[in-house]
Amino acid sequence: MDCNKVGALLKALRKEKEMTQKQVADQMNISDKTISKWERGLGCPDVSLLGELSELFEVNIEKILLGDLKSNDMETGNLKRMKFYVCPNCGNVISNIGGADISCCGRKLAPLVAKPTDKKHAAKVEDVDGEYYITFDHEMSKTHFLSFVAYVTSDRSLFIKLYPEQTASVHLSKIVGGNLMKKSSGRLYYYCSQHGLWVL
Repeated sequence: MDCNKVGALLKALRKEKEMTQKQVADQMNISDKTISKWERGLGCPDVSLLGELSELFEVNIEKILLGDLKSNDMETGNLKRMKFYVCPNCGNVISNIGGADISCCGRKLAPLVAKPTDKKHAAKVEDVDGEYYITFDHEMSKTHFLSFVAYVTSDRSLFIKLYPEQTASVHLSKIVGGNLMKKSSGRLYYYCSQHGLWVL
């Protein structure tokens, strides 16, 4: 841990929050001299205080230790670059289109890699009364089920959460879905709790 970099970051974060050293110190029940010492790079915060600093400044502990808050490159906004993440502990589903560090339940998550559909994970798309009716011949037990379906185009996304012991099917308006048969329109993703992310 580079105390000069950590101190510079803590000072920048404090100013961003428009707080004085005394206000930070009072909130953490330490002296303002300690805050001054950190900001001048004459020492680093004790490990026991990192959680409090992280919460106060709304910054990941890892970033405080690195002394760097590198910004992501600006995204053009094309949702076709969307990435999906699923927490292996709680099942939380997160999506993003940028270069974000995603974590849940204290673990860093890697983006899921979508595989082309196979026979076990095939989707059947039918045109019913001006809507797409999409069905999956997939088990929906508590241990093996489709968790979500997402339809993503260049400028919008539709996320549908599925649950165990319900039917593995969704309705998709043609206004939202465009032409599902044309890959240039958008992509249909679905996530199997045991076999990962699939794309039609």
